[in-house]
Amino acid sequence: MKNISTGLCAAALALSGCVPQQKDGSERPNIIFIMTDDHTTQAMSCYGSRLVRTPNLDRIAEEGIRFDNCYAANALSGPSRACILTGKFSHENGFTDNACTFDGSQQTFPKLLQKAGYQTAIVGKWHLISEPQGFDHWSILTGQEEQGDYYDPEFDENGKRITEKGYVTDIITDKAIAFIDGRDKSKPFCLMFHHKAPHRNWMPAPRHLGMFNDTVFQEPSTLFDDYSGRGRASAEQDMSLAKTFTEDWDLKLMTREELLKDTANRLSKVYRRMPEDVQRKWDSVYAKRIAEYRKGNLKGKELVSWKYQQYMRDYLATTVSVDESVGRLMKYLEGTGQLDNTIIVYTSDQGFFLGEHGWFDKRFMYEECQRMPLIVRYPKAVKAGSVSSAICMNVDFAPTFLDFAGADIPQDIQGKSLKPVMENGGKTPEGWRKAAYYHYYEYPAEHSVKRHYGIRTQDFKLIHFYNDIDEWEMYDMKNDPDELDNVFGDPAYAEKQEELLRLLREVQSECGDTDPDEKEKVLFKGDRRFQKRS
Repeated sequence: MKNISTGLCAAALALSGCVPQQKDGSERPNIIFIMTDDHTTQAMSCYGSRLVRTPNLDRIAEEGIRFDNCYAANALSGPSRACILTGKFSHENGFTDNACTFDGSQQTFPKLLQKAGYQTAIVGKWHLISEPQGFDHWSILTGQEEQGDYYDPEFDENGKRITEKGYVTDIITDKAIAFIDGRDKSKPFCLMFHHKAPHRNWMPAPRHLGMFNDTVFQEPSTLFDDYSGRGRASAEQDMSLAKTFTEDWDLKLMTREELLKDTANRLSKVYRRMPEDVQRKWDSVYAKRIAEYRKGNLKGKELVSWKYQQYMRDYLATTVSVDESVGRLMKYLEGTGQLDNTIIVYTSDQGFFLGEHGWFDKRFMYEECQRMPLIVRYPKAVKAGSVSSAICMNVDFAPTFLDFAGADIPQDIQGKSLKPVMENGGKTPEGWRKAAYYHYYEYPAEHSVKRHYGIRTQDFKLIHFYNDIDEWEMYDMKNDPDELDNVFGDPAYAEKQEELLRLLREVQSECGDTDPDEKEKVLFKGDRRFQKRS
C-alpha cells in the first residue's frame, strides 16, 4: 500500500509540474548559477561602472542582493571553477592551475544536489579538461584550448561533438532555456549556465560589432603606473597593454586579404569560421581601426591610450550580449511562472584588469581581479535592494546552494553558506570570517605573474610573493584603494602588520594550507607544467 501511494504521488507530481518540498514543508527552489568569464565589477553598472550600462544585471541587484566583498580564492579560470564546484581551496581540490585536470570523481555540489533529488545540468564553458560528472545533462564548449569559439562554436553535448551556427552567448542562452523547458518537472533543477564572454580576445556579437567605435572611455587613473615603491612581481609581469597586447589577436589589426592569406594565424582561423555576412561587417568595422593604426605612427603613452580605447570597445561590446542573455532568461522564467521560485546567481570566475596599472588579464591578488561580482535574486529569502559587505569567497557558493536546497553540507566543505547573510538583509553574522584567503600557483607561465598567497580583510591586504622571490606587500585599502603604496615594513603600520601576519597563519591553519613556501619547493621543483605556453 505504501509503494502504491508513493507511485501515485510521484505520478501526480510529474503531471502537475510541482516541485518536491523540503523537510519543513516549503517548496525547494530551482537554482540557476550564471557565470561569465573575466567579467569584472568595473564593467557592471550595478557596481557603479561608468563604462557601460547593464540593465538586466542591475535588475538582479535591485530585486535581490549585491555582495561588495566577494573574492576569488585563486583568480584563474579553471582553479576558480574547481573551487566553486567543490567548496574547497585549490590545495584541497587538486586543481591549482590551468595545466591541471580536474578529478571528477571527487565530491561536488551538483553530485550532492542530485542525491537530494535535483536534476542538474551545465551549459557553456567548462575548462576543467575532464568530462563533467554529477550532471544529468551537459553541453560544454570545446576548441580554442577548451575555452570555445565566439562564432559557430563546437560543443561536447553528453559525449557527442556538435557544431552550432551562430554567436556563442546566444547559443549558450538557447541551450540553457531549452534545458529548463524540457527538464523533468517533477524535480527542482540546478543549472550551471556558463558564458565564454567576455574572455580574451573579445569578439562581439555581429549585431554589436562597432557599437562603441565613437565612444571615448575615461582612462583609469593608474593606466600609466610605473610600479614605484613595489616589488618585482608588478614590474616583471607580462600582461601590459604597452608590451603584451598583440596587434593581431587582441587589436585585430589585419585586413581581409591578410586574414585569408595567413592561414596559420589564430585570428585568421577564427575569421574563416565566420559566415560571409559577418566577415563583411567585421571588415567594415575594423577597417577604420587598421587605418588609424597604420597612419598614426603612435608611440609611448599615446599608443597605450589608443590601445586602451580599442580594448574597451571590444571587451564592453561582449558584455552587452551577456546582459541581453540575462534579460532573455528572466523574461522566459517570468513567462513560465518560475521566476520567483528560482535562485538566480550572477558572478564571474574572477575579476579582470581593464587598464588599471596598465594591465589586462587577472591572476594577481590585487583588487580588480581578486574581487568578483556576486548578485543574487530570490525574493522568498532576499530583501530587494540588499547590499552586503560581508567577506565571502567562491568556495562559499557550494554550501550556499546546498543550504537553500535543504541538503546536508558535508563537514569537509571549506566554504560557508551565505544563506544567513542573504536572509538578514546582507548584514554580517556574528562570528563571520575576518579575512578572505588567496593562493595563486601558476608560475612560470603565461603572463609571468609570480606565485603568491595572502589575506584580504575589510580594510587591509597582505600578500607574500614567494618561490623565486621573497617579497611582502601590504595595503591600507581604506586610504589606498588603488594599491599604490606598499606599507609593509613601514613603522607606522608595525602593529597592524603583526596582526595581519598572525591572522594569515591562522587562516592558513584553518584551511590546511600551512607552510606553502616549503611545500612549493617539493611539489613544483622542475615541474614542466609551468613552462611558458605560446
